[in-house]
Amino acid sequence: MIGDEAGARSYVSTLCDAEAIEKLDRFVAALREENTRQNLVAKPTLDIAWQRHIADSAQLLEHVPRETGLWLDLGSGAGLPGLVIAIMRPQRPVMLVESRRKRIDWLLRMCAELALPKCEVAGSRLELVETVPASVISARAFAPLPSIIDLSARFSTGQTTFVLPKGRSAAQELAEMPRKVRKMFHVEQSLTDDDAGILVGKLAKGLRGKA
Repeated sequence: MIGDEAGARSYVSTLCDAEAIEKLDRFVAALREENTRQNLVAKPTLDIAWQRHIADSAQLLEHVPRETGLWLDLGSGAGLPGLVIAIMRPQRPVMLVESRRKRIDWLLRMCAELALPKCEVAGSRLELVETVPASVISARAFAPLPSIIDLSARFSTGQTTFVLPKGRSAAQELAEMPRKVRKMFHVEQSLTDDDAGILVGKLAKGLRGKA
């Protein structure tokens, strides 16, 4: 379990190169500054940003295939986890879906300042985003599991991996789903919080391709 900032930084460094670490440092500094203008993250978490936000996002890489297909991040907000993934995997196409104007501007600025040409910001509600096949779909504090499935099923193929950090509600949300959905997902223990979980799974054919 990652218990402090040094441990978080050490963990993340095993998953990316030195250039990515430098960009993550710049991202954290910019996040702290921007948070004085808009409430991107809870203020107390900025003191443990590497543990609470960077490592918490980075750990999702351990639950997805090592490939370069599109990573679709729903409700990106501050850029968590999508922008962190884009920094750590700059050759992978990443699409950040965000509908709030100030946060769209923030994400666009970060993509430009951190030189992330393969990271695209879809500045609209998810319902209005053009359907594209995604290899990975992530969402952190975006919506309950039933809503995520309904809204994102059209982006899912038989190989799409969902990685959904759900905090303390992970097991409970899954337990409340119909049996057919419970069979598609499982809960992975978060490395950054003893009480948190990550829902990981793939949608069966009957749930994919919804409009």
